[in-house]
Amino acid sequence: MQENLKSQISGLKSQIKACLFDLDGVLVDTAVYHYQAWKRLANTMGFDFTEVQNEQLKGVSRVESLNKILAWGGVTKTDTEKEELATLKNSWYVDMITKMTPAEVLPGTVEFLTAIHQAGYKLALGSASKNSATILERTQLAHFFDEIVDGNMVTKSKPDPEVFLKGASLLGFKPEECVVFEDAVAGVEAAKRGGMKAIGIGEKSVLTEADKVVSGLDKLTVKDLEEL
Repeated sequence: MQENLKSQISGLKSQIKACLFDLDGVLVDTAVYHYQAWKRLANTMGFDFTEVQNEQLKGVSRVESLNKILAWGGVTKTDTEKEELATLKNSWYVDMITKMTPAEVLPGTVEFLTAIHQAGYKLALGSASKNSATILERTQLAHFFDEIVDGNMVTKSKPDPEVFLKGASLLGFKPEECVVFEDAVAGVEAAKRGGMKAIGIGEKSVLTEADKVVSGLDKLTVKDLEEL
């Protein structure tokens, strides 16, 4: 009976086999660059853009973010004009992130990624960002990931689970064998919709649907994954 119990516990511990990570706010903090670029764009159109509003754009695609900002500013643009504005914003953003360094990786990230990689977990990135490859290269995190799924590979934004389901598929695991690390409500919802566990990076009062919430990856260990 004791051996049977041990077997059951072992089976439970091995249930999670893959880890899917959002990028912004989980591994690195590029929110400040998005904010500066969006604020500059809003200012060129004659209105301001606040940090509070920027928080509402976490995990949201560039096009949807622009639509929200235009609505906040009471500005109407054609589809062609929107495309030009989104491209302009992105050019400013890319100029800033190409100057990023490994020093901008969030606390505990390298240590945690190293630990779970050594423990045998497979890793994938699941980000709405179309510039994720550049950021991972500049911050020297790219080598940790077996697969990268970003805004260039998906058509639906979080809370749709497409980005995470694609990551799980590329890694070769079922959704229930995956855990998602997210700092946004929409991202946590996407993970749960996709049938995955979710670890929230942020505040418990905000990320209420997550299975576990911590302030950062520096608060996590391999044991936390086993206990999920």
